[in-house]
Amino acid sequence: MTNALFSGLVLGGSVIAGFVGSLTGLGGGVVILPLLTVAFGVNMRYAVGASLISVIATSSGSAAAYVRDGFSNVRIGMMLEIATAAGALGGAALAAYVPTSKLAILLGLVLIGSLFAPVNRETHGAQLSPPEPATAGRLSGTYPGPEGPVHYAARRVPLGFGMMGMAGLLSGLLGIGSGAVKVLAMDLAMGLPFKVSTTTSNFMIGVTAAASAGIYLHRGYIDPGLAMPVTLGVTAGSLTGAMLLKNADVHLLRLFFRAVIFALGVEMIYNGWAGRI
Repeated sequence: MTNALFSGLVLGGSVIAGFVGSLTGLGGGVVILPLLTVAFGVNMRYAVGASLISVIATSSGSAAAYVRDGFSNVRIGMMLEIATAAGALGGAALAAYVPTSKLAILLGLVLIGSLFAPVNRETHGAQLSPPEPATAGRLSGTYPGPEGPVHYAARRVPLGFGMMGMAGLLSGLLGIGSGAVKVLAMDLAMGLPFKVSTTTSNFMIGVTAAASAGIYLHRGYIDPGLAMPVTLGVTAGSLTGAMLLKNADVHLLRLFFRAVIFALGVEMIYNGWAGRI
């Protein structure tokens, strides 16, 4: 395979990854990693490095549109980013000492495990009176609904903060942005509406990835020739996803979210167990 063909195929796959990551809040990295390691045979370390750059691109590409449209909650995102950035630094420091096959299995288990989490059934975003920590920090807001602004408020903030620390640790280890854990933490633990959870996750994942990308760069695991087509493709895909999310059905988004997680989780566990990664 020539370099031009390789770059073109990676670019095309990255567009799809960015689209999926933008709609679901997962970040393009969760699709990029299996694509690079399984389909193209890229070393796991270099795939993680390119994935981190793509995660930053996903966040930059779609987060601005989500903030402009009133979906992302910047205040909540910045507060939770304290936990995820700290966790990401720790994860990146540990990554060099964990075998790549174990990293692949860990990623698969995290993804599959998230499927068994209960679903927040609140579809209209109307929440009970928030607890005192949420009130003190004014962790509430509105997002555009079909019949006007929908009000919501964060609950169980300490639990969500703790889950974000774990999300950051996984991001540094696996280079995925850990959007799945972020979405679950905000959707289930904190009771935020699903569209707010996915868009705020997109806002956060770039900062989380940037916290650990410097360590991978220092270790020489970020190859510009690989990271460039990945970044360009993910950016294009994430912008397209951001344009479609506003009118997307929440129920269908949840089904899509779970289907993608299941498929990628099984794939990573199998290939990690078989020693192919």
